[in-house]
Amino acid sequence: MPARPAAAAEEEAGLRHVESGRPGGDLASFVDPTRPVTIAAIAESAGVSIPTVSKVINGRSGVAADTRARVEAAISHHGYRRTAPATRSNIMELVFDEIEDMWGLEIIRGVERAARQQRVGVVLTEFGPQRNAIRYWIDDTLARRPDCLVMVAQLGAEDHQRLRARGIPFVVFDPTTELPEDVPFVGATNWAGGRSATRHLIGLGHRRIAMIGGPEHVLCCRARLDGHRSALEAAGLPVTADLVVHTGLNPADGQAAALDLLRRPDRPTAIFACNDLQALGVYQAARSLGLRIPADLSVVGFDDLPMAALVDPALTTVHQPLIEMAATATELALALGRGEPTGQVRLELATTLTVRQSTAPPAT
Repeated sequence: MPARPAAAAEEEAGLRHVESGRPGGDLASFVDPTRPVTIAAIAESAGVSIPTVSKVINGRSGVAADTRARVEAAISHHGYRRTAPATRSNIMELVFDEIEDMWGLEIIRGVERAARQQRVGVVLTEFGPQRNAIRYWIDDTLARRPDCLVMVAQLGAEDHQRLRARGIPFVVFDPTTELPEDVPFVGATNWAGGRSATRHLIGLGHRRIAMIGGPEHVLCCRARLDGHRSALEAAGLPVTADLVVHTGLNPADGQAAALDLLRRPDRPTAIFACNDLQALGVYQAARSLGLRIPADLSVVGFDDLPMAALVDPALTTVHQPLIEMAATATELALALGRGEPTGQVRLELATTLTVRQSTAPPAT
């Protein structure tokens, strides 16, 4: 007679366990509220065996997906926490969707700097353009047992829950969407940065200022656009939709958006780009049309990547402290991994305007 699959056998054993004891689901009915929640109590609540709960907690295979989800829900609902291991792995993990430009390299530098000071190794994970690696990532991470994670990749609530169920703390770097109140993150003052960029252009005398924005669903891009609009409104200037173009955060899309704006009869005298890579595309578009920067067109970027000081003319940009943000996220994640009490776990580091040679008063 063929052997039954391991997951099915465990589920059957779990059901027998419940049938011979109390019905699952009401943990309070058989747990002393003055004592920590146990694996046995979680098993009773989820209607599975103790070995099944142990496998889920330790990230091992051999558990059906719906059973795993039921156990993780019970762990999250009833507040079970693993006993802290006697020794730490002294390894943390930095997780990207994709590392494709200098922005990501600056983050790696910041994480490495903070981790090195605390004598912790760094595992770098990249999901890739199609996020193919994410299917196996959780299981691999649990097998490595890092002390903590810094997440540049944006994960969903289910992944957050699975990490919490294993007692692995994480900090989100520069979130692109609104996060639940209990999710730690480190970001930047994007709204204030967008406002300072546009105020600078207004102060130079520009009145027709365009903005090349990023994807509308990305939180930091929306904040930078809102800051830009706030500066226009404060100066009594019209906020016109035709002077805002939403596109990708790369030079090619920045160039295409700038060409659209600069070929108009009433072209803008200044462009604020949502990041430095878009601003690089604006440079390319202006030069292809015979426009001089800053004599004919002023340009402001955002991020202050190393290349901003190297282009000609050097780019005026909003400095986003990426290295400091990454180091702060790492220090916070490591503190959470050590179980240390932390104060604020949702942090925004200040942006500042770096004025260089790409901005000047408009031509008369």
